[in-house]
Amino acid sequence: MTESKAMILGCSGLSLTPDEAAFFRDERPWAFILFARNVSEPGQIRDLVGALRDCSGRNDALVFIDQEGGRVQRLRPPLAPNYPAGSPLGALYRHDSQAGLRAAWLLSRLHAFDLSALGITADCLPVLDVPVEGAHDVIGNRAYGKDPDTVAAMGRAAAEGLLAGGVLPVIKHIPGHGRAFSDSHHALPVVDTPLEELRRHDFAPFKANAGFGMAMTAHVIYSAIDPERPATTSPKVISDYIRGEIGFDGLLMSDDLSMKALSGDFAARAAASLAAGCDVVLHCNGLMDEMAPVASAVPALQGRALERAKRAMAPLGRTDGADESAVRDEFAAYFEAVA
Repeated sequence: MTESKAMILGCSGLSLTPDEAAFFRDERPWAFILFARNVSEPGQIRDLVGALRDCSGRNDALVFIDQEGGRVQRLRPPLAPNYPAGSPLGALYRHDSQAGLRAAWLLSRLHAFDLSALGITADCLPVLDVPVEGAHDVIGNRAYGKDPDTVAAMGRAAAEGLLAGGVLPVIKHIPGHGRAFSDSHHALPVVDTPLEELRRHDFAPFKANAGFGMAMTAHVIYSAIDPERPATTSPKVISDYIRGEIGFDGLLMSDDLSMKALSGDFAARAAASLAAGCDVVLHCNGLMDEMAPVASAVPALQGRALERAKRAMAPLGRTDGADESAVRDEFAAYFEAVA
């Protein structure tokens, strides 16, 4: 693996500007992430993905996207069908657990068909957050349910469906965003729940799925653990709970550094996330005046973080050879049956 910096970056539009191309060549991000602003038609997406990899100097540089279904779905028709969010899948699971698990797997297998055709290799799915009554709708119907067992089982099926199509899953938002009463895109949520309840309810789906290769942190303060810092920048949350109790030893990425839940300038946010124990930092909005200070604070991906990155990438491109039309037909039958 060519030496890369421990960061995942976005870009501003449908193609790279000369400044972006030069910046990415100089700074060598480990991976990239796409949003709706970066996608228009298949040829354009494949060209952009190719240009990003070319700038990184690595043909295997990961390209991430948030393709969950429901309101968090960057590829829309005609690039991909409008898929359901996690909540309808969870409703099917509660009616018929085997049907729900199969539908979750099938939907992720369809995501893998859609993404791999465009050169996109990682999906920020499954959502393992467990909402509570009255929590902010930032998670809402993205969740598979409001009980940890449902979320754990459905999340595993979703992750396995992506892997069956050679696309890498990212479990999120570790150690749990479902109890937040504000949207971390706009403010810093503080969760005052006792530790035992966090363990039972919030942490449990992550512990059950700790063997997957990548996870994204929550920009949430858990006052029972660290009353001053959100999980992303808390050495105690990451070392004692994400790595310790939950047992996650895969590649840990920050949630988006540009979210308003974090404080300080962008170099400080990046440095604090890495110092706390994140392996790589994520910056999404493609703004050069934010990416440049992030890059200035980020070292090469090395040591245990590099080992985790290599391990996470090992399943890349290994597919089960499933027939796409058959998978689409089977998924449609499940959802017609409960419509």
